[in-house]
Amino acid sequence: MKSPVYPPKPVPGDRIAVLSPASGLAGLLPLPYELGLKRLREDFGLEPVEYPTTRKMGSAPEERAADIHAAFADPTIKAVMATIGGDDQITVLPYLDRELIRANPKPFFGYSDNTNLLAVLYNLGIVAYHGACLMTEIGRPYALHPLTADSVRAALFTSGPYELRCAERYRDTDRDWADPATFDTEPDAQPADGWTWHRPDRVVEGRAWGGNLEILSWLLMADREVERDPAAYDGGVLFLETSEELPSGEEVFRILRNMGERGLLERFPALLMGRARAWSFQRPNDADAKRRYTAEQREAVLRALAAYAPRTMAVFDVDLGHTDPQLVIPYGGSVTVDGPRRRITVTY
Repeated sequence: MKSPVYPPKPVPGDRIAVLSPASGLAGLLPLPYELGLKRLREDFGLEPVEYPTTRKMGSAPEERAADIHAAFADPTIKAVMATIGGDDQITVLPYLDRELIRANPKPFFGYSDNTNLLAVLYNLGIVAYHGACLMTEIGRPYALHPLTADSVRAALFTSGPYELRCAERYRDTDRDWADPATFDTEPDAQPADGWTWHRPDRVVEGRAWGGNLEILSWLLMADREVERDPAAYDGGVLFLETSEELPSGEEVFRILRNMGERGLLERFPALLMGRARAWSFQRPNDADAKRRYTAEQREAVLRALAAYAPRTMAVFDVDLGHTDPQLVIPYGGSVTVDGPRRRITVTY
């Protein structure tokens, strides 16, 4: 594959497309959505532009694809941001005009179910950005988290190296987005341990690939957007994270085992594993249960690495994915993992 293209960055005053290629929850939960729009305007100086399915639940895959095409084809739109994730964006992929998107590269921000579109952009040679959905990060209750805001601002407006920093406190619990009181106070947080390093004996620099583990497993099952020749990923930096559905440690191991059987895991000399989300409204784990869940997930990852990629360096509890604060990862962009110095630097 040719060297990836970093799309031109917007500047304050530019228009940014706000899309719902996964789910139109903005229509059902307007409070974080409207707050996110307000902050795009006031904190980032960008002018958000909505599309027909942005607030529409149950829109057809063809409709969502049409919004993606409209956003990328419009020369006045300088960046694209997803509102939130979902669970069926994979059905949009057959309707995408890849040549239109390739001819009009723009920074795209999203994660979770948006791993689908991130993988498409990777295969088109366009660097995109894993993180910063409008409702979850930009519309965060009370205020933007400073670490998130700094990372998003750097990814949106600057080009070059950016060193990731570990959070001192983190949050993986939520309050009711339908309740206005949710947005009046700072969300609860708890102390964060530092990153945990496994085999930090080298420096690895490579293209970032991965995203949400559950979505990657679906792409693998559907045989979409994952290269059939695993050598295509040689030397890359794999990054993975899990969602609020809280897949069990055994499920995480099985997905990674299947990636190992496909010959994928051994291709990546470094893995960044996102801080495990260990709470959901359906499973409101207490502190002890959260610790057990996190430990089980880490053990599952280490077990898979031992079996299929024993030389891979890994960093656990990186603040990426379904956690708060959230650091943006350039999907397809350059990432340097410096084991001896315990540093992670991305190129935005």
